[in-house]
Amino acid sequence: MAPEEYPASSKKVFFFDIDNCLYPASAKVHHRMADLIHDYFERNLNLSPEDAVTLHRQYYQNYGLAIGGLMRHHEVDPLHFNSEVDDALPLDDLIHQRIDLIRLLQDIDRSKVKLWLFTNAYVNHARRVVKILGIDHMFEGITYCDYTTLPFVSKPQEEMFAKAMMEAGAHNMEDCYFVVLTDDNYNNCSMAEKLGWNSVHLVEEDVPIPAEQASKYQIQHLDELRRTFPQLFKAGTSMDNVGLNGVE
Repeated sequence: MAPEEYPASSKKVFFFDIDNCLYPASAKVHHRMADLIHDYFERNLNLSPEDAVTLHRQYYQNYGLAIGGLMRHHEVDPLHFNSEVDDALPLDDLIHQRIDLIRLLQDIDRSKVKLWLFTNAYVNHARRVVKILGIDHMFEGITYCDYTTLPFVSKPQEEMFAKAMMEAGAHNMEDCYFVVLTDDNYNNCSMAEKLGWNSVHLVEEDVPIPAEQASKYQIQHLDELRRTFPQLFKAGTSMDNVGLNGVE
């Protein structure tokens, strides 16, 4: 769609990252994905296990995604990579519906706020995750890394944040809210902060606290968003009334 085809929104837009954010890092999805990526590097690039890990880390640091390096330097078909990695994840065995997450999203005041997914994954993976979590109907749209459009952009590139704003209909930086997990997405959160978004670090209890916060706000549980941005929630749905005792 051309930019003029995306209608402007009068609402605030709350962007949610997906992986290790809408489900806990303890689900080990990231670890299983890393194993599949390493295997892909070994088989398709004829690398040793050690070299596969090193190159994966290098591409992740340089391009934000392993596929970014594979496409630039090895002419890998991104959709083949996606089928062998993200689409191959046994997500039904790893993640489950979370009552606390569903309640949190239900309590956001939709008369003021548009909920939007914002991920570096391809659309297939994103849709699988939110469907399993039972929250696919709660979001009005998704901005994802489009492997079919070259050259593609991904977080933390500024162009990816501009794409998200355009697709969600957000015209002002201050109307954008974003929550992202800390451990492997520090740069994504700090870029959002740099651009003027209201960004939140989700640093889970078992994750080392960064020496320097990537954003003004840092939380340990998604439910703390109620206290961080109370203006975005329905009246009577504060943390005092809801608590943190969600059920996975």
